[in-house]
Amino acid sequence: MSAGVPFAVTDEQRALREAVADVLARHCDEAQVRALMATDTGYDPAVWRELAAMGLTGLLIAEQYGGSDAGPVEMGIAMEEMGRALLVGPFLSTAVLVPSLLAESGDTAECAAVLPRIAAGELIASVAFAENGSARLPAAISTSARAVDDAWIINGDKHFVLDGLSADVLYVLADTGAGAAVFAVDAGTAGLVVTPLTTVDPTRKLCRVRLADTPARLVGQLGAGVEVVAAALDRSAVALLSEQAGGARRVVEMATDYAKTRYQFGRAIGSFQAVKHMCADMLLEAESAVSAARFVAAAFAENAPSRIADLALAQAYCSDAFVHVAATSIQVHGGIGFTWEHPAHLYLRRARCDAQLLGSPSWHRERYLQQIGA
Repeated sequence: MSAGVPFAVTDEQRALREAVADVLARHCDEAQVRALMATDTGYDPAVWRELAAMGLTGLLIAEQYGGSDAGPVEMGIAMEEMGRALLVGPFLSTAVLVPSLLAESGDTAECAAVLPRIAAGELIASVAFAENGSARLPAAISTSARAVDDAWIINGDKHFVLDGLSADVLYVLADTGAGAAVFAVDAGTAGLVVTPLTTVDPTRKLCRVRLADTPARLVGQLGAGVEVVAAALDRSAVALLSEQAGGARRVVEMATDYAKTRYQFGRAIGSFQAVKHMCADMLLEAESAVSAARFVAAAFAENAPSRIADLALAQAYCSDAFVHVAATSIQVHGGIGFTWEHPAHLYLRRARCDAQLLGSPSWHRERYLQQIGA
């Protein structure tokens, strides 16, 4: 890290946070969140176009492709606010994961064809990489691709695909016999079947993808698929940290506000020692998660040598912290917190999903130990 002031915030970054918070306040209240999470695709096209018009879908996209090339710190600011608002939409997949993947692939033709449309809000895309019940890259890729004349054909199954049902393009990791590679599959292509999954978190749309002799086009270089996808997942994890931190901070606010206004035995429940301790612990964990997320975003922005180790440790911490804070918030709310009508459980559901989305906390701890040579 640089010797400058940690987490120094520019006027532009403050304006970005205010703008994102404003648009989410208008479009992501509880009623709108519940309405969207009840749908299969889980997003509002009108809201998506507004996010694009603000430049949010192009934050990680280079200027030559219609984006702002803003970087992980600015993306972290946006994702913190999205985590607070519990945004239901394909932002993580389309505006974070796919631009990161295409940037890593070095395929300028695919970048030129796809990234301007993502920046303009005209295209939804996602990446299909997980198999066999694991949310990380598989040790051995069972999805296969073979060349047929001048084209490629893919066979296999992918699990936990973000926003697969709404995606216009899926980028699929497959083995070719000469190494793994990434292939683009357009929605509606013959042999492509996308099935929505029922998960603990209805605000995050996950799908299963089946490919049976499905035509595809090669993206990037043969043999580079694993490295490209792994690097894209790391960059996406930086954004996910910020979402977890923003959600945790919002949960603390909800719990403390309730503790101040809920009276029992003639006193606000926040005056009871047990509730005070829970709120204090929640605040410590949430603010630590915010600090960890911002530190990692800065480390990636500066290409710090320790950034992967920092990311692994922060992923483990932020995942556990968000789950613990969200669960404790329900305890503070008491009986009302367990009901479907109260939003507290929605944050716990998101926290549980986020904690497994790009690998479990135990996986990240193991990775951290490997990174530091322990």
